[in-house]
Amino acid sequence: MGTIVIAEIGVNHNGSMKLAKELINRAHEAGANYAKFQTFRSEKLASHDAPLAKYQKASSDHGSQRKLLKELEFTNADFLELKEYASGVGIGFLTTAHDKESSAFVLEMKLDFVKVPSGDVTNLPFLERVAQAGQPVLLSTGMSSFDEVQAGLSVLTSAGLSPHDVTVMQCTTEYPAPAEEANLLAMVAMGDKLGVPIGYSDHTLGTITAVAAVALGASVIEKHLTSDVNLPGPDHSASLEPGEFREMVEAIRVVEVSLGDSVKKLQPSEVENRKIVRKSIVAKKLISQGDQFDAESLAVMRPGFGLSPMLWHEVIGQVAHRDFQPDEPIELS
Repeated sequence: MGTIVIAEIGVNHNGSMKLAKELINRAHEAGANYAKFQTFRSEKLASHDAPLAKYQKASSDHGSQRKLLKELEFTNADFLELKEYASGVGIGFLTTAHDKESSAFVLEMKLDFVKVPSGDVTNLPFLERVAQAGQPVLLSTGMSSFDEVQAGLSVLTSAGLSPHDVTVMQCTTEYPAPAEEANLLAMVAMGDKLGVPIGYSDHTLGTITAVAAVALGASVIEKHLTSDVNLPGPDHSASLEPGEFREMVEAIRVVEVSLGDSVKKLQPSEVENRKIVRKSIVAKKLISQGDQFDAESLAVMRPGFGLSPMLWHEVIGQVAHRDFQPDEPIELS
């Protein structure tokens, strides 16, 4: 299977089931493998006086996270309906749990992946609960040091998960995130050091960083999708609209096939070109039978139907067994 592309709808539905379903349709049309949401109970996720993050303030006049999140909250029944709707459309369904009660509900849904959000990398009880479910995990690593990621992974594996079941997702938790802070090489390093599959949860603007992550080995790409980047809400400005999302997916698929198999070899499309573009040892001037080949009488020219120039030192000093006209390929007796 190629790179898994997740359209992170998140809370870009703005509390509207109609918009949520529209975005599922757009995700499918754009070529995503999954449409993903966020499941939470605002009163369980944020304390009553938890302040807004800077990026949340930019798109909201709510005084606290709880008030903002309350307007973006769906019920369990809503998510079950969305899951069924996604199935009917033909796209996978995922949702990220952000609190204990929501995690119980999400784990019961038996989805293809359980997402551990960046805010829960250090949430020991949450990690243990996820690991005990025995489902493949996407571990997002925004705001984390390597030691914190390693400790979080250790909790998951100690509770029974194999490292191969945990995809560690490089992430920069800012909306939008500066491209110079994407740190894609950290994704590669985590994969090497931890022995796990790697992925990238992208909050940068545009598509370049996500496509670059695939070239570096990301097996999962997660990118926010919206119907309109100008809509009110905390994540719209860091999201892709459907057309741009499709362009990203198409670029990812091109990168996948262009990576090849790591073996340097003659490619099928090069077979005919090789003899035309490569060179042969030829006569630079008229060479008479009995003349000795030397650097003054030989040249290297296209096409490559004759003796390879790699045989140059073997040809020098030998005697012509017949006459050779200028530009004629040299033959040895």
